[in-house]
Amino acid sequence: MEICFATNNENKLFEIVHFLKNTPFQVKSLKDIGCHEDIAETADTIEGNSLIKAQYVFDNYQIPCFADDTGLEVESLNGDPGIYSARYAGPQRSSQDNNQLLLQNLENSQNRQARFKTAISWVSETEKEQFIGIVNGEILSELKGIDGFGYDPLFRPKGFEKTFAEMDVTQKNTISHRALATRKLIDYLTNKK
Repeated sequence: MEICFATNNENKLFEIVHFLKNTPFQVKSLKDIGCHEDIAETADTIEGNSLIKAQYVFDNYQIPCFADDTGLEVESLNGDPGIYSARYAGPQRSSQDNNQLLLQNLENSQNRQARFKTAISWVSETEKEQFIGIVNGEILSELKGIDGFGYDPLFRPKGFEKTFAEMDVTQKNTISHRALATRKLIDYLTNKK
């Protein structure tokens, strides 16, 4: 079954394709279906933004679609960067700039508790569902690791010694927020009547 994952992010696509490789689903990217629009994320929640993207693709390309939105929510920053995670330090969407701003904003904070939250929305002709994945952890005071992307070098999940950027993709895909939400999506799709 062909389905679309509404993303232009090659790192996210790699993670999802890796995670779905032993399923009957053939994942197409936005580029694969000819969608080159920059879909505006205008909602004020992670859940809302994921639904906007999935609904847009289904309405305009008539292919069952799932879309994710992910945010890093830092307790002492009142949940920031949240929906602005990708552009926290500005519209250039630089992971390096975002990480530096986060470290700067946490410089005098003892509370470094944070969580990654992913919402995946699935939209097809007859269905509209959402799946949430959350991983709690903490923000380190320096970057560690070279794998992953975004805030991965700063985020150490609870119960682990390594940051997401120090884990290989297989280990990360067993515990990540995106993996948890994706597993719920796969369970839903494969167990439908």
